Amino acid sequence: MSKSAILLGASGAVGSEVLKLLLADTRYDTIKLFSRSKSDVSNPKLEEHVIDLFRLSDYKAVFTADEVYCCIGTTKAQTPDKDTYYKIDYGIPVVAAQLAKENGIKTYIVISAIGADAESGIFYNRTKGEMQDAVLNENLPKTHILQPSLIVAKRKDKRIMEKAAQGFMWLLNPLLFGNAAKYKSISADSIAKAMLWLANNSYQNTIVSSDKIKEISRK
Repeated sequence: MSKSAILLGASGAVGSEVLKLLLADTRYDTIKLFSRSKSDVSNPKLEEHVIDLFRLSDYKAVFTADEVYCCIGTTKAQTPDKDTYYKIDYGIPVVAAQLAKENGIKTYIVISAIGADAESGIFYNRTKGEMQDAVLNENLPKTHILQPSLIVAKRKDKRIMEKAAQGFMWLLNPLLFGNAAKYKSISADSIAKAMLWLANNSYQNTIVSSDKIKEISRK
């Protein structure tokens, strides 16, 4: 039986990879995008909803599917205002989880980050941690929260510091093993592959560390 999926953050590094996989996957016949602008993708499976994502709850009637993939996220450079940052990284994923619960969507896969901790003194880590806790409080039947390390991807926008970090991690990765393996950088397509696998297979852990994401992506 064909399935439907909702994708948030389709224009981002991971979201764009998830979209490619969903469109190519014969298990899915409808992919709903909720975004601020129309994509440049044309496909009969695609159903686009161009909306104000801060008002996602207004679209409950069309927020229906079998699965939700939430790849929403921003950076300090892109969103220096902390209030706006919080609305994006906490507010949108949490509202999406609430709508999933209200509309009987059983599967919710969301990207968080390594170091996420609601008790952290670091704003970014605390925001991600609070988002995780709020999503888990919805008690959806199948929830997976991915915590990738530094994400390696070809991006449209120039991120000088991120490029420098990627170069440093390329040198450091071979030295990270055992418990430190989760700190290795990871590609956007690996995260996307893991998200689809988790949605379609049984996996015990709700929180998925970066090293486990990489393992799953190879399945």
